[in-house]
Amino acid sequence: MALQRYREQFDHIQRSMPEVPLAMGPDDDAHPLYEKGVVLARSGEEARAVEDTVRAHFTETRGLLPEHVRRDGPDDARTGVTRIRVGAPDLGDDVVPHALAALRAAEERHGRRLAGRNHVVHIAVNACPGDEPVPIARSAAPNPAAAGTGHDPATAVRVLVVDTGLVHDHHAYPLLAHTTGDTQAAETDGGGVLRQYVGHGTFIAGILAAVAPNTDITVRGTLNDAGAVLESEFGARLFEAVDGAGWPDVISLSAGSPAPGLHGLLGLDAFMRELREQRTLLVAAAGNNGSDVPFWPAAYSALPEYADSVVSVGALRSDGEGPACFSNHGRWVRVFAPGERLTSALTGFGTPVPYLYQHSTYDDCRYGFDYSCTCQYPRHTGALSEARESTGGKPDQVMFDGFAQWSGTSFATPVAAGLVAALMTSERERDPRTAGARLLADATHRTDVRGAKVRALRPPTWRPVPVPVTAPALPA
Repeated sequence: MALQRYREQFDHIQRSMPEVPLAMGPDDDAHPLYEKGVVLARSGEEARAVEDTVRAHFTETRGLLPEHVRRDGPDDARTGVTRIRVGAPDLGDDVVPHALAALRAAEERHGRRLAGRNHVVHIAVNACPGDEPVPIARSAAPNPAAAGTGHDPATAVRVLVVDTGLVHDHHAYPLLAHTTGDTQAAETDGGGVLRQYVGHGTFIAGILAAVAPNTDITVRGTLNDAGAVLESEFGARLFEAVDGAGWPDVISLSAGSPAPGLHGLLGLDAFMRELREQRTLLVAAAGNNGSDVPFWPAAYSALPEYADSVVSVGALRSDGEGPACFSNHGRWVRVFAPGERLTSALTGFGTPVPYLYQHSTYDDCRYGFDYSCTCQYPRHTGALSEARESTGGKPDQVMFDGFAQWSGTSFATPVAAGLVAALMTSERERDPRTAGARLLADATHRTDVRGAKVRALRPPTWRPVPVPVTAPALPA
């Protein structure tokens, strides 16, 4: 995949986590972001085995420093993982790949993985955005449009959105009248300009409420203002999100991290095991890397023990005739749903808010697709792009006064989660996993994704949006 936007986002995420030195994975590894100089291990005997193995290896390897191999902070009893520092992050190249290579023989002896990177878990539009939000007139209807207005507190399906929180004016949007949760602290910068990804959680909640009006939606601000968190912290934050009001019917999660293989993320093991014992259905975004490398936790859906508790969701393009160019794909992605050029609530309902585009558009699709995708339109120049190569040297600014059009598997995910909730209401089904299985079984539409026929969901109120044939003007 084209790296320009990814590198811009790497710098943005690093600025949001100034105390955590980050590294970027190799080009053939879907570019995971992770903490430099640290590996994660299961607490207890396995953590000690990791320390001993890595220390012995580093003692025998020129240029590596065995004295840095130590536990970095206490074991986390709830998540069952330990951070082990394997090198000084300010000394040369990152040593995490060397440490993981040293562990391969030990892992073969134990018959299981002992350690992994401490990945940065990020919202699915974050490390490689499908696009950035585009202003849409307040007179426009949401897309998907509202499926009705019926809300019955006695039968409403409980949906938890784990994301970046709600904007202060979300209740100005009628479909979010019953939505509760965490409000984002800093929506604008010192100049009054909307920060990147503000409104992400609100946009998702608006899609959910449109597809399934009979829902009680709670949005938790689990991720930082750049939509990121370390894997070592994410498991605990997921537990915090469900501890407050109990496990919901459905969790809509538009965040994760790429990691090759089908091992999952060590930092999520404890949460995923507990999820498996609940009745909650996790609906998770497949990610926007345009890759077949598994994106976790969505990829847990490919593991037999999680087949009934996790649904991974890829994105259809705006006309519904195939996958969106940015969507991840592969056998671990169970279903595709509309995820390009959707319309929902963002912010600015009372007072319009300016926004500067962060990334420049490309002259051609960065993933090699031949349709007019969001890589190219609407044309704009971004503040983070080094060359300012698209439309001039100055970043383009727009104003938001309520609605936005946005793309990403982040938004295909609440479409699928909303369809599960809507089926629970229409069929009076109280088991979300049964509803999820029924939804997938009844998905008769198939779309071609890289030569494979894959299930596709199309909500009855969703309207196909024709792909542009020429570059449209930037909205005023």
